[in-house]
Amino acid sequence: MPLLLFATVCGVLMLGYPVALSLAGTALAFAGLGFLLQSMGVPVHFEARWMGSMPNRIYGIMTNNTLLAVPLFVLMGVLLEKSRVAETLLDAMTMAFGALRGGLGIAVVLVGMLLAASTGIVGATVVTMGLLSLPTMLKRGYSPSLATGTICATGTLGQIIPPSIALVLLGDVLNNAYQQAQLSMGTWSPKTLSVGDLFIGALVPGLLLVVAYIIYLLVVAWLKPSTAPAADREALMEELGHTGSIWPLLLKGLLPPVLLIIAVLGSILGGFATPTEASAVGAFGALVLAAANRRLSFSMLGEVVRSTAQVTSMVFLILIGAALFSLVFRAFGGEELVNHMFDSMPGGVLGATIVVMLVIFLLGFILDFIEITFVVVPIVGPVLLAMGLDPIWLGIMIAVNLQTSFLTPPFGFALFYLRGVTPQSVPTSAIYRGVIPFIVMQLAMLLALALFPGLATWLPSVI
Repeated sequence: MPLLLFATVCGVLMLGYPVALSLAGTALAFAGLGFLLQSMGVPVHFEARWMGSMPNRIYGIMTNNTLLAVPLFVLMGVLLEKSRVAETLLDAMTMAFGALRGGLGIAVVLVGMLLAASTGIVGATVVTMGLLSLPTMLKRGYSPSLATGTICATGTLGQIIPPSIALVLLGDVLNNAYQQAQLSMGTWSPKTLSVGDLFIGALVPGLLLVVAYIIYLLVVAWLKPSTAPAADREALMEELGHTGSIWPLLLKGLLPPVLLIIAVLGSILGGFATPTEASAVGAFGALVLAAANRRLSFSMLGEVVRSTAQVTSMVFLILIGAALFSLVFRAFGGEELVNHMFDSMPGGVLGATIVVMLVIFLLGFILDFIEITFVVVPIVGPVLLAMGLDPIWLGIMIAVNLQTSFLTPPFGFALFYLRGVTPQSVPTSAIYRGVIPFIVMQLAMLLALALFPGLATWLPSVI
């Protein structure tokens, strides 16, 4: 029954029904089936007592202080998008690096990194970078596959570079799984995992990926100059409508977002604020930037608040649906089934981890990170953590794994986002070809994390 429940949810989702309603509706249907079969005397394993805790679950979700960071980080990201901070930043980076071979690509990677650290939303970063930078790159003679691959890969950095919304949600779920795993092992004073731990743990892998992307662009530009030609700086300045020194443009473009990132991440790393408090700092900072850019108006603020409310409502409705799904899954004995499967799996903890990572990678083709975080991780997380895995390492591995999944043809979400804003003259096959080298780099990062867990765990242990 647990396996049938999981398969049915995947089937319903593939039919195109809304995620939150699919999770809750399928779970309720199976719960009703469980009650019906028991009343008919059919020997089915169904512990109805689990259903009684649903009101407490919903109350816990809606009063969770950690999850308060979600609407605040979304508000920060939407404000930065609407106030055209990204556009100014890209202009500044283009001026700084455009005269180098591969310089436009490097500018896109650096801007994407800063946007990822500012917004934490993959779709928003990919679409924004696609609209702003792709026309310029194509006009300057960049290979369509290299240009689109760079934009897609850079957009997925929002999955791993803090303050990523994915890490906020993953941190909350893994904390519950970690405590559950410790209680199952008889530890009655369980340790906790904070979202800040995941933020710090993601810094080194995220920055290593950025460096790898830049090195790849430099190598390609050196070996095949025609695919990433240098641009004429005077022509770029004329195109951007800028005359005189580039320093004022650089300061105007770089300083505000960098200061905002320092305020958000610095307050967490320095121990001055929790991620939730830092998200409030970020939202306020984005509001100040919008006002400084003279983009703040009542109509724009209305759009921002409506977008934030929509995204937040979607996230919390999925949370409630996932909580109901998790309860019904456990009521049918799903937790015991997963434990038994992992215990009997060849290779022990290594075999179980490989299987889980492969399943999450494949599910990334049909589910967004929110659904995977709240449906899959609560099922497999407690079992893997009880087997001795480090929770920070596991969280970063899942985040990088999903980042790779969202980039992989033919179903990667980032590919769909970019295809929607790419000119028809650029074939889909060019986008697919362009992302392959970046997928290889991300798989290499997964392997490096598996071989050297300290890449994720060293910095949190120091701080």
